[in-house]
Amino acid sequence: MSSKIQVAIIGLGFGAEFIPIYQNHPHADMYAICQRTTDKLNQIGDHFGIPVRYSSFDDMLKDDNIDAVHINSPIPNHAEQSIAALLAGKHVACTVPMATTVEDCRRIVEAGQLSGKNYMMMETCVYTREFLYVKALRDSGQLGRIQFLRGAHQQEMSGWPGYWEGLPPMHYATHAVSPLLALAGKEAEFVTCMGSGQIADKLAAKYGSPFAVESAIFRLRDSNLAMEVTRSLFETSREYVESFDVYADQMSFEWQQLEGEEPVIFTGENAKRVEIPDYAHLLPEGIRKYTLEGVYDSADNVHLSFKQGNGHGGSHPHLAHEFIMSIVEKRESFPNVYTSANWTCAGICAHESAMNNGEQVKLPVFR
Repeated sequence: MSSKIQVAIIGLGFGAEFIPIYQNHPHADMYAICQRTTDKLNQIGDHFGIPVRYSSFDDMLKDDNIDAVHINSPIPNHAEQSIAALLAGKHVACTVPMATTVEDCRRIVEAGQLSGKNYMMMETCVYTREFLYVKALRDSGQLGRIQFLRGAHQQEMSGWPGYWEGLPPMHYATHAVSPLLALAGKEAEFVTCMGSGQIADKLAAKYGSPFAVESAIFRLRDSNLAMEVTRSLFETSREYVESFDVYADQMSFEWQQLEGEEPVIFTGENAKRVEIPDYAHLLPEGIRKYTLEGVYDSADNVHLSFKQGNGHGGSHPHLAHEFIMSIVEKRESFPNVYTSANWTCAGICAHESAMNNGEQVKLPVFR
């Protein structure tokens, strides 16, 4: 066995973004890849020089050389694959969301408890340079007392793979939910959410969700704070945005309205735009360049999520680094399995509320 963490990646669309990051991390070995389509499997394997390849996820889990599995498969597969990998004795990193039902979130938590292995939902928005900037303001005391938080994720997903069509907006809410809860240092306790507008019948029929937009108000557990989250996925005109705003007594932060602008800091009623620094210096030298560039070799070979999401704020190497170091240092990752479940269930419960005309829904407690 290598002294490095032996990593396997399943799903080689967005997942391929992480291959060179693990290859260049001082404590990781990019050991194996898994993809059902053998042509894609061999194309990626040859391109990145990875000899160990699997077309079956179940077969891959039988490989005792694998320490950790990074799951980048379609959303409907996240829960079962995460549970199977944990119970096979592998640490698990999984792209968002954790699952699409409260019960599946609970099953993943239980599998993590039973296995004793780390589970980390790879939420990009708590490792973007914008988030790290505001976190530093909070930690230094410059923000002061947080009073309210607001998040939005608006996106047009026409043309994405079929399982995305008609997806309830709040079932993919973690990008808007997570930075707010992470900055508040709290979990969501209950939610009331309203659906608004209407998508085409052919889209609505997929999941039984008619709304173009879902907008929610959350109360945070053990706190006097509330937060607002808005999501849209189809037939709502808006430039792509994954934004968060934080209002505090000493200083507030508002996301820019248009991509290419700079965000705004308010001190009292005085406003100024600020240039957000990069945080590559927090990473091992070999993976620092990936905060500013994707891993592919041409502008024509960029995954849609990376292009549409503006590179996810340089978060990918930070995510991989946190996952690997949590294993090396024998500690929980951030987010851990409990936090991941709360962030995911915030959206699941919000959609339940929207489908019941804004009825208040209490989130489960997993700890």
